[in-house]
Amino acid sequence: MPVSLVTGGAGFLGSHICERLLREGHSVICLDNFVTGNIKNIDHLFENDRFALVEHDISTPFHNDWTIDNILHFASPASPIDYLELPIQTLKVGSLGTHNTLGLARAHGSRYLLASTSEVYGDPLIHPQPESYWGNVNPVGPRGVYDEAKRFAEAMVMAYHRVHGLETRIIRIFNTYGPRMRPRDGRVVPNFIRQALKGEPLTVYGDGEQTRSFCYVDDLVEGIWRLLNSDNPGPVNIGNPTEMTILQFAEEIIQLTGSGSTIDFRDLPVDDPKTRQPDIRLAREVLGWEPRIALTEGLGRTIEYFRSLESA
Repeated sequence: MPVSLVTGGAGFLGSHICERLLREGHSVICLDNFVTGNIKNIDHLFENDRFALVEHDISTPFHNDWTIDNILHFASPASPIDYLELPIQTLKVGSLGTHNTLGLARAHGSRYLLASTSEVYGDPLIHPQPESYWGNVNPVGPRGVYDEAKRFAEAMVMAYHRVHGLETRIIRIFNTYGPRMRPRDGRVVPNFIRQALKGEPLTVYGDGEQTRSFCYVDDLVEGIWRLLNSDNPGPVNIGNPTEMTILQFAEEIIQLTGSGSTIDFRDLPVDDPKTRQPDIRLAREVLGWEPRIALTEGLGRTIEYFRSLESA
């Protein structure tokens, strides 16, 4: 029975990964320090005797006596509100946390998967963004703590791959949404849904013409599972190539929630990307993967989740 360690396993994405691994027959060690994770995301997993929780900050060394077959490094603040409030912790988990987990993988002979991000492309000058693009990142801007932490993490993973022959994978995750997102995590999906359900104006930054591409969490998890079990070290983009403006997205949320909300325009944040769209040709070729869940279906599930929080 494979044993998989998931750092950040109590977070939005990490909890869904833990679920999938358990469903595939793995024993799962969820490691989280609960800076942004939530025990409620994994409460239902404790009934499975193949699931264990370890509360630990992976930015500090982690030692154990288990045999670990796979390490999936998902620990990191991942929304602007988090990494702007926790810049040093974000840099540490991307650097020290990556180093510590790679060392653990080397000691155990584990397969290693890094959760990287489309933010490594910064405010892109190439559109859509292929894996071959090196990016346009401001290292000293407020968003640089997250962008550069992930870029460093990718470089560290490839160094261990080349020098130590470690079996590694890198996934670049584009905007993902779904149940278990925190209502106030600062990202556009929970922001818009929460505001729409309350009948408040939806906050749109700039003129709303900047674009994003939204991938439902179940599609993302399928891509992660396929990459973990492939022979491709990556990086591989996993995201939905259907692009839309933020203003179009706001109107979609208003329509799906039946809200009477209006739009409240605010100044664009520093270094906010103007475009974001994954080129997923590599994922299609090497993983046979592409998103399956339509935006209206995924948003419908997500809106119901947020409604359940409002009524709880």
